[in-house]
Amino acid sequence: MKRMLVGLAAILLLAPVFATAGAPKPNVIIENPGQCIAPTAEMRVNHMKMLNHTRDRTLRQGIRGEKASLNGCIDCHASKTTGSVLGKDGFCESCHTYAAVKVDCWQCHQPKAGYKHAEAAGVKP
Repeated sequence: MKRMLVGLAAILLLAPVFATAGAPKPNVIIENPGQCIAPTAEMRVNHMKMLNHTRDRTLRQGIRGEKASLNGCIDCHASKTTGSVLGKDGFCESCHTYAAVKVDCWQCHQPKAGYKHAEAAGVKP
C-alpha cells in the first residue's frame, strides 16, 4: 500500500512536467501589430463572449460596427501571406488547435481579410 501511495505521489508531482514538455505552444503571429481592443490575457479568456455579445446585438438589434467584431479581428490578425486566419499557422486555427476547441465561425463567415458581403460591396441580389 505504501509503495502504491509513493508511486501515485510521484505521478502527481511529475505529471505537469511531462504534460507541458511534449505539447508545442501555438505559433501566434500578430500580422498588424498595434493596440488590440483588450489586453492579451483578457482576449485569450473572453474573446468568444465578446463576439457572442456583438453577434446578439447585430442580429437582434441591428447594431453594426461594434468594437469587438469578427471582421475587425480578421482585418488585424489575418496572415499577410494567405489573407486568412485559418491554416497551419493561422491566428485563430493555431490557438484553437492547441486548445482542442472547435472553431465554428467559418461555417457561415469568411475567414479572409478584406472580404465584403455582396450587398455591402454594392452588388444587388
